[in-house]
Amino acid sequence: PSVLDSFALLSGQLNTLNKVLKHEKTPLLRNQVIIPLVLSPDRDEEIMRQTEGRVPVFSHEVVPDHLRTKPDPEVEEQEKQLITDAARISPDVAQKQIQSLNKMCSNLLEKISKEERESESGGLRQNKQTFNPADTNALVAAVAFGKGLSNRRPPGSGSSVQSGQPGAGAIIAGASGMQQVPMSGAPAQQQPMLAGVQMAQAGQPGK
Repeated sequence: PSVLDSFALLSGQLNTLNKVLKHEKTPLLRNQVIIPLVLSPDRDEEIMRQTEGRVPVFSHEVVPDHLRTKPDPEVEEQEKQLITDAARISPDVAQKQIQSLNKMCSNLLEKISKEERESESGGLRQNKQTFNPADTNALVAAVAFGKGLSNRRPPGSGSSVQSGQPGAGAIIAGASGMQQVPMSGAPAQQQPMLAGVQMAQAGQPGK
C-alpha cells in the first residue's frame, strides 16, 4: 500500500507538471538560461549531434564562450571608445558625415550597377550573331559550284575557247578579267604571255 500511495502521488505530480508546461502562459524552455551542472572533457556524441559537429565536448574551455551573455572585454572597451567618440561629435558634423557616407555608398552602388550592365551588354554583344547563314551558304555555293552565276560571256572572248566545254563562260570571264588588270612591277611584254597561259589553262577541262 505504501508503494501504491507513493506511485499515485508521483503520477499526480507528473500530471500537474505536464499541465503547467503545456499551459499557454508558460514560457518556452528554449528561452530560459542554461546553467552547466556537469562539465566533462570527454567527447559527447549527443552534443555533437545537437550542434551539428561544431562542439565535440562540453568542458571548462568551451562553456564560457558558448554560454556568455556579454562580449569580450576587448570588444567592450572598443564599444565604449566608439560611444565616447560619437558623443563628442556635434549633430551638424554627424549629419554631414552621414550625408558624405551615403553619397559615397550611392556612387559605389552606381559604379557596381554600371559595371554589371556593361558586362551584361558585352555578353549579349558576344552572343549576337554577326552574319547571315543564308548569305554565307549562297557565297560558298557560288564559289564552289558556280551556283547562281551568270552564263553570259563578255564580248570578244568567245573566239579563243570552244563554247561546247562546260563552264567555259565563267572561266573565260575570269581570264579576261585578269587580262585587263595590269600587274605592278611586271614588264608589259609579259602580260600577253600570262594571259595566254591563263587562257590555255582555262581551256583544259577539269582544272
